[in-house]
Amino acid sequence: MSLSRREFLQVLAVASASGMTIAHEDVLAAKPGAVHRLYDVPKFGNVSFLHFTDCHAQLIPVYFREPSVNLGVADAKGRPPHLVGEHLLKHFGIRPGTPEAHAFTYLDFSRAAKTYGKVGGFAHLATLVKMLRASRPHALLCDGGDTWQGSATSLWTNAQDMVDACKRLGVNIMTPHWEFTFGAQRVKEIVEKDFKGHIDFVAHNVKTADFEELVFEPYVIKEQNGIPVAVIGQAFPYTPIANPRWMVPDWTFGIRDDHLQKMVDEVRAKGAQVVVVLSHNGMDVDIKMASRVRGVDAILGGHTHDGMPAPVIVKNAGGQTLVTNAGSNGKFLGVLDFDVRDGKVRDFRYKLLPVFSNLLPADREMAAFIEQVRAPYKAKLEEKLAVTEDLLYRRGNFNGSWDQVILDALMEVKGADAAFSPGVRWGTSLLPGDVITYERMMDQMALTYPTTTLNEFTGAQIKEIMEDIADNLFNPDPYYQQGGDMVRVGGLTYTIDPTAPAGQRIQDLRFKGEPLAADKKIKVAGWASVQEGVQGTAEPIWDVVSTYLRDKKVIRNVRINTPKILSMAGNPGLAA
Repeated sequence: MSLSRREFLQVLAVASASGMTIAHEDVLAAKPGAVHRLYDVPKFGNVSFLHFTDCHAQLIPVYFREPSVNLGVADAKGRPPHLVGEHLLKHFGIRPGTPEAHAFTYLDFSRAAKTYGKVGGFAHLATLVKMLRASRPHALLCDGGDTWQGSATSLWTNAQDMVDACKRLGVNIMTPHWEFTFGAQRVKEIVEKDFKGHIDFVAHNVKTADFEELVFEPYVIKEQNGIPVAVIGQAFPYTPIANPRWMVPDWTFGIRDDHLQKMVDEVRAKGAQVVVVLSHNGMDVDIKMASRVRGVDAILGGHTHDGMPAPVIVKNAGGQTLVTNAGSNGKFLGVLDFDVRDGKVRDFRYKLLPVFSNLLPADREMAAFIEQVRAPYKAKLEEKLAVTEDLLYRRGNFNGSWDQVILDALMEVKGADAAFSPGVRWGTSLLPGDVITYERMMDQMALTYPTTTLNEFTGAQIKEIMEDIADNLFNPDPYYQQGGDMVRVGGLTYTIDPTAPAGQRIQDLRFKGEPLAADKKIKVAGWASVQEGVQGTAEPIWDVVSTYLRDKKVIRNVRINTPKILSMAGNPGLAA
């Protein structure tokens, strides 16, 4: 069933009047039109795209805190996406204290989250998609990847729950990243069987290692209102570095902007009047790529989880390219409308819509499916492990409170002097007073290579590891930023200068308050090693953390191990 725009707004009005929670003065009866304003996106033009990305397998509504640290260096300093808090609001002209301000920033997160409620959930996302398609039946729904990984049920069903959910949602086109951590065979099985006739899985930059043949279709051309439209897939280019190479041993990746230019020229020669790249590069990479490749009208981007209210417009030899990024965890849906006349894009409108589950009624069919797919695991998912008195979150360049809990668990349970945890961007948030269920714990660690490790490292080895990861994050050339955020560190303190040259960013590394000598050996716990052969040699991370949580019963006064940051005074990517 689809809703017309008028019918949808009537549903929202009824929902508001009947007390569905969104208790902000701008969104209640004092200003009746405010509820509608969030989702009232008038039809524009004749070509449309709906875009979500990095949902990380979250089928039900969650809390998700945006970062307070998202540092830009070199050309990226002070430029979207490297804006947080008030800086982001000012740049995009968003009024403080509004639902949008809560959706796009970390500001006053716990209070605002209680006011506005949870975000995302495929049943609520489905309602929004149907509403928008009622006025845009031609719209293509694009999935930017990191869809199959990130929840317990996705892990336990070998991604089947998300595959089926996306088909029900009406996804048209998808490009991948964490999908590859289910292994090449499983990816091919889904693409060739489940997706066939339903979802186009596109990636121009994944080739066979032997003959450099394309593994997947590089693009798809579809018609909207008689206008040929091309969507080219750009999978995460550093998959074999950021994730285990042994899971995709016969495939090569890379940015391959020369090949992208070839694909753009090819689809233009076939008559495409609109060319969009569905990308999982990360926004900084997309911005650079947009400056080098001509003929792309827009990049629908993902990977870095940046919820950007408006596109960055990049000039290039062919004109300009819009670069967008649509956040994560099912929290946002991007709407891009083009006015295409005489074979060219003449104008556009873009809106990134927060998916507030208290405002959007759940789609009954999707809700029933989600309930059904979760039923076999319900008891395990709802197991109470502990209660948190602190806000638990993970998102930002350095440790979050959820990361710190994981590090503390690793050190205590494994008997380690220090601990490392990967700087991944996925993982939902919990408010003070929330129960830490098994499900919410698994949101932080549901991956296919969860084995914990315990090794002896020297101070020199530790510094080398940290320098290498810091370069992935703060290299001034985004094409060399190959990973996520900074490794999360427990048991050690350090200073970091993101502007320093490679190999000189990590300074004043200390253990138990004393400088860590280069030859000093300490025991370091970790998990999610990308090295082959590690798997199965020790307990998975969820056993370690669940043991810790059951023992503690209450999590309070988490002391986040934040490094001292140099050369960043006044950087708008750093909370004051």
